[in-house]
Amino acid sequence: MDRSRLYWILQILGWSCFAVINLFFVSLIRGITSVQIGAYLSLGAFYLVSTHYFRHIIITKKWFDFSFSKLMSNALVFLLALSFANVIATILINWIFGILRVHEDLKPIVLLVNMFISFLYYMLWTMMYFLYHFLENYNTTLKYQAKINEIKLNQLRSQLNPHFIFNALNSVRALVDENPPKSKEAITQLSNILRYSLIMDKKRIIDFGDEIKIVRDYLDLETIRFEERLKVNFDIEEEAYHYKIPPMMLQTIVENAIKHGISNRMKGGLIEIKCSIGLAGDLYLLVKNSGQLKGGVGRKNDGSGHGISNTMQRLRLIYGSKASFKMKNLDAEFVLTEIKIPKQSIKLD
Repeated sequence: MDRSRLYWILQILGWSCFAVINLFFVSLIRGITSVQIGAYLSLGAFYLVSTHYFRHIIITKKWFDFSFSKLMSNALVFLLALSFANVIATILINWIFGILRVHEDLKPIVLLVNMFISFLYYMLWTMMYFLYHFLENYNTTLKYQAKINEIKLNQLRSQLNPHFIFNALNSVRALVDENPPKSKEAITQLSNILRYSLIMDKKRIIDFGDEIKIVRDYLDLETIRFEERLKVNFDIEEEAYHYKIPPMMLQTIVENAIKHGISNRMKGGLIEIKCSIGLAGDLYLLVKNSGQLKGGVGRKNDGSGHGISNTMQRLRLIYGSKASFKMKNLDAEFVLTEIKIPKQSIKLD
C-alpha cells in the first residue's frame, strides 16, 4: 500500500472514530438525534480538513529540514492557531444545526476548555504524524546504509578475485617448470579453486565447510610447489561446520601466510589452521604461520598485503563490532592471525 493511500485511510478512519465515540458519550447523557449526528460528523470533517492542511504546510514549508527547536516552536504556534480555529468552527457548526447555547457555550471558561481539548486532539495527531515520519526516515536510512554496505562488500569481493586468481596461476606456472608430471593434478585443483571463486563471488556468507574445502585444495596445490618446504596442520572442531563465514576470508589469510611468510624463507615453514568454538558460542579461526610482521597490521611495511585490510573491512561491514580481527607476532618464528565470528552467524538446522 502506498503512503498516500494509507494516510487517507487513517485520516478518515481516525476522525470518523472521533465522531462516533463522542456521539456514544452524548447518547449516554441525553440520547442521540440526527442533528447531533450531523454536528459531530461535521466537526470530525473539520478536524480532518484542518489536520490535512497542517500536513500540507509541514511538507510545502519543509519543516522537517528545520532544527528540532524551530520545528517544535512552529508546531506549537500552529497547534494553538488550529485550536482557536476549531473553537470558532464548533460555534458555527452548533449555530448551523441549531444546538448553540449562547449563554453557556460562549462563556470564556467554556471557550478555554474547548480550546484546550482541541489542542490535545491536535497535539495527539501531530505526535503520531511526527513519529511516523521519523520512523519512516529511520527505516529509509537503515535500508540506504544496508545498500551502501552491500555495494562496498561487492567491491571488496571483486578486489579479492583477481588477486586470488593471480596467485593461484603463479603457483601453477612455477609447478610446470619445476615438476611437469604433477602439473596436471595442479591444474585440476586450480580449476576447482577458480570455480569456487566464481560461484561464491555473489554470496555474503557461505558454509564453513565449503570454505575449508577450498583452503585444503589451495594448500595441496602449494604443497606440490613447495614440497618439503611447506608443512600444514589442521585442527578443526566438528561444531565449526555448523557456522557460516564470509567467502574467501580464511582462504585470504592462508594465501597471505604463503606469500608473506613461507615463500620468503629459504627453509619454508609451517601453517597451522585451528577452528574452535569459544565459551560464548563464537567461532574462532586461528592461522599460525612461519614468518614475522615488520610493523602493526595496516601499516605499509607490515607484510600483511592488500587482502588483510580487505578482510577487516568485510568483517566490519557484515558483523559490526561483534567480530574481531587480530594479527601479531607470536614469537620470533611465528605470526598468529585470529578471527572471531559472532554466534549470531550460526546456521540453524
